[in-house]
Amino acid sequence: QVQLVESGGGLVQPGGSLRLSCAASGSISVISVMAWYRQAPGKRRELVARITGGGSTDYSVSVKGRFTISTENAKNTVYLQMNSLKPEDTAVYYCSELLTDSWGQGTQVTVSS
Repeated sequence: QVQLVESGGGLVQPGGSLRLSCAASGSISVISVMAWYRQAPGKRRELVARITGGGSTDYSVSVKGRFTISTENAKNTVYLQMNSLKPEDTAVYYCSELLTDSWGQGTQVTVSS
């Protein structure tokens, strides 16, 4: 099992930036694909971005060009750099390890003036 803890959420104005972090611990040797999901009120959870152990990345159409997923293996941490934030990016953001179906507790991101 992999334990995941997110941090870095908060309130930001439209056009601003935030960087989310997700620290992994436990059976990290089985980590294969790390991903960020988000869930807005009344909506289904959706994939935002994912990154493989080899560094390949995928993004949802709604965030491509604005968000960047990356990892720092020495710290067992995955990041989500979010730029040019929009009100529709408001959601709870979750970190996940897809092979073990492990999830963090989520961190709230609110984009509002």
